[in-house]
Amino acid sequence: MIVIFGSINMDLVATVPAIARPGETVLSPGYRTLFGGKGANQAVAAARVHDGTVAMVGRIGRDGFGEACRANLAANGVTTEPVAIGEAVTGCAFIAVDARGENAITVASGANGEVAAADLPEALLGPATLAVMQMEVPLAASLDAARRVKAAGGRVIWNVAPFPPALAEAELAAVLAATDILVANELEACAAGALLGAPADDWEAAARLVAQKGQTICVVTAGAAGAVAYAPDGSRLHAPALKVTPVDTTGAGDTFVGLLAAEMAAHGHLADALRLACLGASLACLAEGAQTAMPTRAALLAAAGKA
Repeated sequence: MIVIFGSINMDLVATVPAIARPGETVLSPGYRTLFGGKGANQAVAAARVHDGTVAMVGRIGRDGFGEACRANLAANGVTTEPVAIGEAVTGCAFIAVDARGENAITVASGANGEVAAADLPEALLGPATLAVMQMEVPLAASLDAARRVKAAGGRVIWNVAPFPPALAEAELAAVLAATDILVANELEACAAGALLGAPADDWEAAARLVAQKGQTICVVTAGAAGAVAYAPDGSRLHAPALKVTPVDTTGAGDTFVGLLAAEMAAHGHLADALRLACLGASLACLAEGAQTAMPTRAALLAAAGKA
């Protein structure tokens, strides 16, 4: 069983010729509403390829966006019974995508800021549970939930995105202690490593230090270079990305995490999970939007046959 503990958003997406700089206004011909939130994205990515249960634990507002988000999760095969209704409005992300497919994102947390560890039902905890955490809901709630998963004999994948700029070393240590696999991009890996004493601009050295000091596997996603996993003993695994011309990179990282969780839950082989997660993340760059671009198992297997 996969349990995603995290954020649920509605994304408002505008295509622009270039990302606006501070003080600059950039015009777009229109915008689209798409389903998002790192937690919901990862749940959909996992559910599209996983044969077992994928449950979403999070909060939405008592509004139209929230109702639509819950219905979308269910339509994608995600169990939504643990999704609670908060007092705040449903979270929203405001996304600008430029002509090269790069993006800039501002997130208004809304109900995501009310997520609590108690939202995770006891019925979802056990040795077969693989929980996925991110950084878009309160850290204290995620930590308590992760500890409950570990106490029940389950495993935890923690995506440290977006990396909190004010995260303290003690907080990072607590995250690592509750984590089996830490996932970060290059910048997030550098930020984590810097808290532990690694050079600020060397993500490989940072990832090795995080793995060693945290006694956890540290996976770094490196865009077109694929992904690298570092183990506490110093060993290293690399998986390549598929060569593509990106249309929109918005959901690539969440696709990677969701597929990594799905493959680890199903088979537990890190090398295979890395390879398929990289492949899926590459495919997710070929269409607009986060969840709309995430591949099905059939698409993933078809691409794997060509890779």
